[in-house]
Amino acid sequence: MNTLWFSLIAVLWTGYFFLEGFDFGVGILLPFLGRNDADRRVLIRTIGPVWDGNEVWLIVAAGATFAAFPGWYATLFSGFYPLLLLILLALIGRAVSFEFRGRERGLRWRQWWDRALFVGSVLPAVLWGIAFADLLHGVPIGSGGDYAGDYLDLLQPYALLGGATFLLVFTLHGALFLALRTRDDLAEQARRAAIRLWPPAAIAVLVFLAWTFATTPVAAGRGVVPDLPPIGALAAVLAVGWLVRARLLGWAFAATGIAIVLLTATFFLRLYPRVMVSSLGPSFDLTISNASSSPYTLGVMSIVAAVFLPLVLAYQAWTYWVFRRRIGRKDLAGGY
Repeated sequence: MNTLWFSLIAVLWTGYFFLEGFDFGVGILLPFLGRNDADRRVLIRTIGPVWDGNEVWLIVAAGATFAAFPGWYATLFSGFYPLLLLILLALIGRAVSFEFRGRERGLRWRQWWDRALFVGSVLPAVLWGIAFADLLHGVPIGSGGDYAGDYLDLLQPYALLGGATFLLVFTLHGALFLALRTRDDLAEQARRAAIRLWPPAAIAVLVFLAWTFATTPVAAGRGVVPDLPPIGALAAVLAVGWLVRARLLGWAFAATGIAIVLLTATFFLRLYPRVMVSSLGPSFDLTISNASSSPYTLGVMSIVAAVFLPLVLAYQAWTYWVFRRRIGRKDLAGGY
């Protein structure tokens, strides 16, 4: 049951990063592709009907971590408090910007909320990368799962590279999403943005994966040779450049999605059977055994997940199907 719930939490984070990745990417690109208010309204409308549903994955992932691995949850939220607080504030500002931007027609009013949307997209993208890199590289965790370091320990070079990698990959993912969801010159601008973003994103993924397998602690019995997920992630990112130039935008978007899925899989496969690595020594690592709830709790959670998870997936798939058509300036009529 411990392994099952570790795997389910990995799936939830994977879904969150895949879906919220292009959400963040659209917000990051807003000031660069949205040259006027009408263009920015089009860009926001591409994610307007779905962004809040995407964040459900984060809520469920956090709730599942709390219920299945309370020791992991406690150490994570105490040690990573500044990062998680900044993420929370950024997501709140981002959510409010969607709701308040269209309340008034004044340009200055809308510009302020556009800035909130931009910052609320950049910060989580970077900080999630830092947090997940810290989980894998190791932070000072002492006996009893107590965080024994200071907050600057979270900003190690490897973690900062993780933040930059998440930022670049999510932005590339968002550019391809916009190329598929907008019309005319906006779609072409998004395609050109993807061409410019692809080289730094590919380099960041390559360096980050190389650093990961060169320096991160390995669990007992695990090898140091990269396996299929990281190799697949790198191959998918490298393929994006050719696919975009060939105007195979659907395949290019699928490639960035595959890269995000496999990068997240690399994190969790590299962690297992640990959930947090201690830089003070492997005896202080949090694992799926010493940080988990009772077997009874995990059993009840499994029944609930088996009933409700398919319903959530079906509803979200239906939502994306309903709002699948491209959007252009002629579709604007009030709102955002």
